[in-house]
Amino acid sequence: MLPDGRGPANRAGRLNPVSGGRFPALLATLSLVVIVAGWEVAARSGMFSPSLLPAPEDVIQAARQMADQGTLLADGAASFRRALSGFALGSSVAIVVAALTGTSLVARALLEPVIQVLRPIPAIALVPLAILWFGIGEESKLFLTSVGVFFPVWVNSHAGIAATRTDYLRVAASVGATRGQVFGWVVLPSALPFILTGLRQGIAMSLILIVASEQAGVTEGLGFRLDQSRLFSQPDRLLACLAALGILGALTDQVFHRATRRYVRWATEQA
Repeated sequence: MLPDGRGPANRAGRLNPVSGGRFPALLATLSLVVIVAGWEVAARSGMFSPSLLPAPEDVIQAARQMADQGTLLADGAASFRRALSGFALGSSVAIVVAALTGTSLVARALLEPVIQVLRPIPAIALVPLAILWFGIGEESKLFLTSVGVFFPVWVNSHAGIAATRTDYLRVAASVGATRGQVFGWVVLPSALPFILTGLRQGIAMSLILIVASEQAGVTEGLGFRLDQSRLFSQPDRLLACLAALGILGALTDQVFHRATRRYVRWATEQA
């Protein structure tokens, strides 16, 4: 055992450059290079028609044209704005409901059966209902995205709040903490890793649903541009939009993960 209390394997793992950030980054870059190279070979070999699978160079050229026209940035910003609005509303409601179902047996008995019945319904299946209730404007997109975000955030938040250790609660009660203090200083920090996991899943869900909802009733957004590219048989633009969507989702996920990682570092260190 080393003086700092860590075993040799732990210390070796810290010093080994393979366990650092450079090697995983190298592997990630290599995997992307291999995928693009395979795509290039498949497109140039004649295995697929250019109308089905354009070469990477053609997709890059289409993305440049869309960027020069200003449509790619405007569409990405519109989709992100809509996704963010739905994410904020759906996740806020989910955390409030999880606080109720996770701490109150009465609220759990009243609300959980309804949530569990609705949860298996795919959010995309609610598109006709959203249009029927709210029309084809922004309200239907906000409704659809909020509903889709609600369930993964609620499931994780409820699990974390309900799993708060009873000895923590007893200690808080023994020092005279009020119910609000117990929730704010014991339950919420204990459940925070679960809540952040749910929020991260909710971010991905919001982008998925906003693209689906943008294929009707809008004139901007990546979902709208994808549908237009399909209608006009422009596979290079279609793939450029998909790439933009993937980059937007990956960047949003990484920004959220890095911004919130410090808040759950204690949980990782405990494990």
